[in-house]
Amino acid sequence: MVSRGRDENQPLMTDYFDNADDSTMNPGPSDDESGRGASHPDAPLPANSQPKTTTTIHTTPAIDESEPASSGANARATSPLEVSDAASGISTPRFVQDESSWKRWKWVPYPVRRTCKVIAKWSKGPPDPQPYRIRPLFPRLQEFPLVLVQRFLPTKVRRFWVLFAFFSIWLITYVLVKRQGSVASEIVGWGEPEAIGCGVTYWGAGNSCGVDGNNCRPFNASGFPFRCAGNCESYHVLNPRAVGDQEVIYQPFVVGGNGTYRGDSFICGAAIHAGIVSNADGGCGVVQLVGEQAEFPSVSANGIDSVGFDSYFPLAYRFVPDLQCSARDMRWALLGISATFTGLLSLFTASPALFFFGNFIGIFWTVGTALDTPPHKSNAGLFSKILGKFLPAMFVAWVMYDKMGVRRTLKGLRAQSEKTILWLGPCWVGAMDNYTLSFIPIQRLNAHDLQQQPGAKAALAIIILVLLCVVVSQVWFFRKEGRLLKYLKLYALFIAGIVIALTLPGLDLRIHHYILALLLLPGTSMQTRPSLVYQGLLIGLFINGIARWNFDAVLQTPGELRGDAQLGTELPVINTPSIALANSTDMSSNITFIWEAPSKQKSFDGISILVNDVERFRSYFQDQVGREDEFIWSREKDLDMPEYFRFAYMDGSHSGDYTKAGIWTAEGEWQEMKPGPSKVKARNEDDDDEHVLKKRRRAL
Repeated sequence: MVSRGRDENQPLMTDYFDNADDSTMNPGPSDDESGRGASHPDAPLPANSQPKTTTTIHTTPAIDESEPASSGANARATSPLEVSDAASGISTPRFVQDESSWKRWKWVPYPVRRTCKVIAKWSKGPPDPQPYRIRPLFPRLQEFPLVLVQRFLPTKVRRFWVLFAFFSIWLITYVLVKRQGSVASEIVGWGEPEAIGCGVTYWGAGNSCGVDGNNCRPFNASGFPFRCAGNCESYHVLNPRAVGDQEVIYQPFVVGGNGTYRGDSFICGAAIHAGIVSNADGGCGVVQLVGEQAEFPSVSANGIDSVGFDSYFPLAYRFVPDLQCSARDMRWALLGISATFTGLLSLFTASPALFFFGNFIGIFWTVGTALDTPPHKSNAGLFSKILGKFLPAMFVAWVMYDKMGVRRTLKGLRAQSEKTILWLGPCWVGAMDNYTLSFIPIQRLNAHDLQQQPGAKAALAIIILVLLCVVVSQVWFFRKEGRLLKYLKLYALFIAGIVIALTLPGLDLRIHHYILALLLLPGTSMQTRPSLVYQGLLIGLFINGIARWNFDAVLQTPGELRGDAQLGTELPVINTPSIALANSTDMSSNITFIWEAPSKQKSFDGISILVNDVERFRSYFQDQVGREDEFIWSREKDLDMPEYFRFAYMDGSHSGDYTKAGIWTAEGEWQEMKPGPSKVKARNEDDDDEHVLKKRRRAL
């Protein structure tokens, strides 16, 4: 007899056969037909048997972590996709159950919903996220400054007094060097030079000098000693400005050369061109008016290409040669002082707050008072302007430090050399963007400038590609830290705000330095080496934007954003002029212009005419006395040079867009204007400086 106990060689179904009754073990008549007993595991089911319905999907789905696991002795193990219905005993596939939560999204195709769920699950990051921490390269070497501090300054009292002495020496040294840079030697016979801005000219913008330039007199027998700051070569006109039949843009406005310059040229730019002052260090000199001059040649000298003009202009100036004048812009010495002290502070402190706020304050004042100063009349005025910007900037600095990730990036970082190179270095690069990033052909980030500036679109495309690469890498790092979803929601709000701003009627969105920095800064809130570089650069851009330009409005009207660009106003229609050339009885030639009335009479009430970029005629349509319906211009028979005419409608004392130049040639022929408007105005950011120059000139 075979033992009932199972050994290693027993088949798996042995217990089943042992427990079966004798009738099951004895084959009946049906065995001959079926070949096996009715109770055999492979025997057909009886007709009255109701099978238990169970649906099982043999796939490998994602496990829903929100459901608790089964527990207890009676818990039945089921497939991850098998869900039993207690009432019917029917198991429901998990994906069918999940569809109940997507009822309101049934219009979205299932593959799209499935992809969204996969992305959402991926965005949550790993189950055990860990924050990134920088492990210093050569830790003993990088932490050596901290070891020195701990050894020689073990108490907080000692550290406080050392910091007090450190900042005091920094401040005193900076002030003394700044004062030295504001002192200039007196010029014999002229007195002490007066500081002027890089955009100062003798001739006002547009038609502000009035008919025949009477508001800008005298034209000769006048002059004054001046002093220019460094880097005035970078002061460019940002909208087209007319010179004869040319239009100058994105370069210093200097007309003429060989010692004589047209009166609307930038004085400091012309002084650099003439070699009177240095672009790097500035300098001083004396400028004298010489009245009407003709033939202003185009000359390339000292890094500036001047513009030529082949006709006459009522006001010109020259620089007095061979004068003894000593003045120097100390911006590079001030940069060296601040860079040294910020570097020492970075190396010898591990405190995130001391590192950030100490460097922020030092760089802010260095940029505002030395490297990229706003227009000012005196050092006292400059200090007042920077102080007014500094107080709100410090509040924003605290927000950036405490709420936008700077503290998280710098906390616990003991890689002193890497912090100095990767964070502080790019911060200086961003703060000095008028030098370091000036090669990028984008002056202002708006549609108008992108359309008219050569290379701006290509540069913007490259910048966007670089930003995309940076964003992809930062997204990966944020996912590894398990913080990606939080920041995706934040940037979704940013994007929604930008979209809303773009749709507001009557307002245009302008992304300034500081806005760009604030938008991108939260994306650097982690302690990785790339994040140190990005964060330092953005903080520097913020500093430059506020110290130089202040908290400019994000939403601006089209007029504010346009500045001195074309207004888009109606242009006058000028009939073909009649020309009477000089002969034996009449020694002068003349040309007569007649114009048509504007299509919208209520929009304009007069017309202005420029000859050689000087307003020579102004008439108002509704005047009963003194109204002129034609303009007659005469010139001498021996005038062997062309003259340039532009026309614009007037609204009160303000002119609309001027036409392009029509040319009365030296031979007496008329060349029609090309279609479209031109501009005669220059960038007006230094209006205060120009006003000072006029008052000073009149006093002389």
